[in-house]
Amino acid sequence: MENIRGTVDNIIFASNDNRFTVLKLTPEKRSTKITVILNGMAPLIGQLLEINGDWTQHPKFGQQFKANSFKIVAPIEASGIEKFLASGAISGIGPAMAKRIVAKFGEKTLDVLSSPKELLKVAGIGQKTAEKIASSYKEQSELTEIMVWLENHGISSTYAGKIFAKYGSFAIDIMEKDTYRLFQDIDGIGFLTADKIAFNLGVQKDDFKRISSGIDYALMQLCANGHCCVPEMTLVTKTAKILQLETNSVHQVLNQRIKDESLNTETIGGELLIYPPYLYYAEKKVAKRLLELKQSSKNLDEDNINLFIKVWEKENHIHLAQKQQEAVKACLHHGVFVLTGGPGTGKTTVIKGILSILNAQGLKIRLAAPTGRAAKRLSETTGRKALTIHRLLEANNLSDTNSPQLGFSKDIDDQLDADAIILDEVSMVDIALMHHFLNAVPDGCRLILVGDIDQLPAVGPGSVLKDIIRSKVIPSIELNEIFRQAQTSMIIQNAHIINAGRLPDIRKQYDDFIFYEIDNDELINKKILELCTDILPKEGYNILTDVQILSPMHRFTCGVENLNLLLQQTLNPASDDKNEIKSGAQIFRTGDKVMHIRNNYQKNIFNGDIGFIRAINNDNISVEYLDHNVSYAKNELNELTLAYASSVHKSQGSEYKIIIMPLSVSHYIMLQRNLLYTAITRAKEKVILLGSKKALTTAVQNNRTQKRYTLLAERLAHKLS
Repeated sequence: MENIRGTVDNIIFASNDNRFTVLKLTPEKRSTKITVILNGMAPLIGQLLEINGDWTQHPKFGQQFKANSFKIVAPIEASGIEKFLASGAISGIGPAMAKRIVAKFGEKTLDVLSSPKELLKVAGIGQKTAEKIASSYKEQSELTEIMVWLENHGISSTYAGKIFAKYGSFAIDIMEKDTYRLFQDIDGIGFLTADKIAFNLGVQKDDFKRISSGIDYALMQLCANGHCCVPEMTLVTKTAKILQLETNSVHQVLNQRIKDESLNTETIGGELLIYPPYLYYAEKKVAKRLLELKQSSKNLDEDNINLFIKVWEKENHIHLAQKQQEAVKACLHHGVFVLTGGPGTGKTTVIKGILSILNAQGLKIRLAAPTGRAAKRLSETTGRKALTIHRLLEANNLSDTNSPQLGFSKDIDDQLDADAIILDEVSMVDIALMHHFLNAVPDGCRLILVGDIDQLPAVGPGSVLKDIIRSKVIPSIELNEIFRQAQTSMIIQNAHIINAGRLPDIRKQYDDFIFYEIDNDELINKKILELCTDILPKEGYNILTDVQILSPMHRFTCGVENLNLLLQQTLNPASDDKNEIKSGAQIFRTGDKVMHIRNNYQKNIFNGDIGFIRAINNDNISVEYLDHNVSYAKNELNELTLAYASSVHKSQGSEYKIIIMPLSVSHYIMLQRNLLYTAITRAKEKVILLGSKKALTTAVQNNRTQKRYTLLAERLAHKLS
């Protein structure tokens, strides 16, 4: 192990994820530059480093110094200080200005950079520039301090920028006194990383703060699986496993947390259930608000309603079935009403009928859905404007959907201007989003909730639609008759057959429902590529806009990640006339089909939105979405992924002309009936399944969906205190 101290001359390479850097360094008292390999964020040109490491011989690049650890120190010689300032690290200072400042203050330059008064002594520096330089140097010094602190505690300095952005000047104080805040506040720092820092600071294994934070982490992980609350022993066992402690130690801290009311509980059937506070609050408020809206609706004119329906049927050449008529009338009788049903059962027709009646009553109506594609489809089928829930509520916070800090302009203090709201695809809505939505619904507004309870549940916590129906408190009607025009569709027929637990009709290749029996995963992928490059284009389909490949899992040969690589190589290969940019393991090219994977309210783009890369200029990408273009800087590319293939979960609320779905036994853990049902009901014109009959049978027969711990139904039915 050797120790080298020197000045950063230039950066040869820095990885996108800031975990790997190659640089040229001029060691002190030596004129020959050396190549240094760092596992961490690139330092600034001109910075002085102290590095511990070993010499290695690279077969292509020769001798290199591989750092095991390093720290950044302030340069002390005038030449090093000038080089540091000339690098552009400090806002307001360029090479010429750096020369003048160092000429004035010499080796004391860094001592005066934070003093605007001293800087005014340099020719060409006015008051504004002096203040700008002082402020920038203070920030740079604090950022460097954080980087050094992280490296000294065995953590990559990659996170320094995020930590400084979050905590500012208090960063090191917070990290030392409340280390476990890092995993909750800083994207990319998990509990185990925060735990590692805490151990380096001397925190004991059975420290109260450590166990308390471990409980929060375990609860966060469990709720990420869809639960609003979890059984006490489930939480204790998971926490003890994460912390490698006995359950007794965890029990003691958990009991104290419950006593302090920093966690909430309910007991039902003799079982104690633990809630994170924000989900407890959301669930209680959703139940309370639904019951209030149920009671607060104004009476509407019901005279001649049957005549109105008959006139509407005649004008639209429609004959409503008995249940459909009941559903249309229900919007007059109830403040909150739930309409459910599978494909081909006439939900869209009922929504049109409801809209006509509400229109005739002179009501102001708003339409909404959870995703952009679902909102677009609702607009197309009704002929009226529909918005995503986020846009309807005017989302104004940069936090994620499942965050308790999610913010909207429309809320309890500034509610929506509406007499009636129709919310479609409610099975996708989690408890937190439903809470924010209901806050914005004014008293007296009629609420019609529409969805299909047999689809996959929401990605976030809760089973809102199922729980509302399960409570039997909110009026609901399920449409279950498949209408004559839908009976000719094998997509709809097979969807209902699968939902009933029977194998779909695959005896022959119907025009709209095709099953290729292939037992080999590599051959499945080969067939998918043939469909996308030959068979479907010859039938007149646009592969990028008309077709979506849906896979049950991200991993394995037929998973989303591998399929995206294969499809990108085939449909949009590298060429001289296409710009491209690398982000982590992904390469993005002009023309690529991409998906945004987290809510970004600043850019007005949301998780699951699909678009196309129209331009790549330098380190910026321009993506064309459904209704606007979005620009991404290089450090924002972790919000994008390729979307030639996507997971079934990400497809919810969307509709495509053609769905292609591989069914491999390697995806055994995810082969479930509701996943298959959700996938095939995304298709308007054609479903193509490829795989083994064993995998298909497994999916159809597996109806053991994971139980979600929620108590919304019990709250609605007043079964809890």
